[in-house]
Amino acid sequence: MGIHAISGYSGGGRAAVERHEQPGAGKAPALQLYGLELAHKHVPEIQLHAGLSARPVFMPGYGAYRQGIVLSIALQLRLLPGQISAEQLQACLEQHYQGARHVQVMPLHQQGSAANLDPEALNDSNDLRLALYANPEHGQVLLTAVFDNLGKGASGAAVQNLDLMLGALQVQG
Repeated sequence: MGIHAISGYSGGGRAAVERHEQPGAGKAPALQLYGLELAHKHVPEIQLHAGLSARPVFMPGYGAYRQGIVLSIALQLRLLPGQISAEQLQACLEQHYQGARHVQVMPLHQQGSAANLDPEALNDSNDLRLALYANPEHGQVLLTAVFDNLGKGASGAAVQNLDLMLGALQVQG
C-alpha cells in the first residue's frame, strides 16, 4: 500500500516553518519530499491502526503554502479481501461517517475530477473531506482526504473528546 501526503510547509516541522517564514526567506519549494529513507515516525501507527500485515510505503512532502493537507491512498481492489468494488467501498465510507458532523464523504468519482482536492480548502476548521476515485477497468481506487493539519491540535482534540464523553454536540471540537 502506498500513502502519499502533501501538506503545507508547516508539516515539515518547526525547522521548516522557521526556514520559510524568517525575514528574507524565499518562497517554499513548489513540492519538497522528505522521509525518503522510508522510516517515517508515523508508519508504525498507520500500520497498527489500519490493521496492516505489511508496512505501508509512506511518502510525505510539503508545498509552497503554510497549512492544509491532501492525502491519498492507492488501492488495488484485487488485493483486498473478497471481491469488493469501488461502489462497495464508497457505501462503506458513507455508512461509517453518516451523521459525522466534521466529515464530508464526496460522491464516487470515476472521471478523475480534482475539484475537491484543494489542500487549503478546509483550513481553520476541524473538517475532513473524503473522496474515492475509481478506475473500474483496471480495478484501482484512490482514497483521498483533505484536512487542516494544524486545525485541531491537542486542545481541540481534548474538547472534542469531552464532547463525545458528555454526549454534547460537536460544534467546535
